[in-house]
Amino acid sequence: MLYIDSNIFLYPIIYELGAVEEAKRSRDLLLRIALGDVEACTSIITWYEVVWVMRRAFGLEPSIEQGKRFLTFPNLKFLAVKKSIILRAQEIFEKYGVKPRDAIHAATAMENKNNKHCKLR
Repeated sequence: MLYIDSNIFLYPIIYELGAVEEAKRSRDLLLRIALGDVEACTSIITWYEVVWVMRRAFGLEPSIEQGKRFLTFPNLKFLAVKKSIILRAQEIFEKYGVKPRDAIHAATAMENKNNKHCKLR
């Protein structure tokens, strides 16, 4: 199962599919997830990232709509953020100096690597 970060949801919205290869690849991957061809999971904090970027780029109403779409995205499993994940994120943050939210994503993926609902490849 793939761990999906917010950029996969944002690329097809923000960029022209014909002009930015990542936008097209992201859209294609999202379609495969929605159809059930690819199993995927993400941290619940991905909602925050998608809504925040949408609000900054396009305003309140589009961010509300994208937030709703994200929360009802077909075949996407949501992973909770709990204290053990934040503790691991702190370690990643200290060791690698990555952004805090990226550390949370990494810790979420690591914490769930043996989760039967989100076995990472």
